[in-house]
Amino acid sequence: MPVHVATDRAVASLSETVTPQGLVAVCALRDVPAETLVTDPPRLAVALAELADPGNAGTVLRTADACGARTVVFGAGSADPYNGKVVRSSAGSLFHVDVVRSAPLAELVPQVQAAGMTVLAADGGGEVALDAAAHDGLLAAPVLWLFGNEARGLDPALAALADARVRIPMRGRAESLNLSVAASICLYATQLAP
Repeated sequence: MPVHVATDRAVASLSETVTPQGLVAVCALRDVPAETLVTDPPRLAVALAELADPGNAGTVLRTADACGARTVVFGAGSADPYNGKVVRSSAGSLFHVDVVRSAPLAELVPQVQAAGMTVLAADGGGEVALDAAAHDGLLAAPVLWLFGNEARGLDPALAALADARVRIPMRGRAESLNLSVAASICLYATQLAP
């Protein structure tokens, strides 16, 4: 792979940040078609439904990689996985997982269920607590987690397609968790399941 020295001015013009890291790379995209989840279901996958914040998207992608997810689906209306902030927030994990872009999740969910995946919707008002889901075997592979928009959560129609709506029990007085924190807890619990 060729390496070229560039001036500070050239690097600054290619960067989206005020203080660039000093490196620019041209890389192959890791996109796969959504059908891959149906034809070769992974042990763990993540789907982001209208997740708007690129920092959260990159953090979820990084956590998904750390917890062994093979695929991250960026549903229609979600941040672009190749947005500079997503790439930086993923800390390299973007290059370790397969990425599906602009997937119509309402169509994809029934297809992955038919392929044998359990679909779990992260929902603060969910009927199943995460610890109960683990105890009842809902986290056993293969699992696709659905995470929604930071402000609105999952669209109720999409959440209704899931096999279960799962909430994280909170013992303190916090009203809610940051989306990427909630995703981290759900994915970590799932990686521990048999």
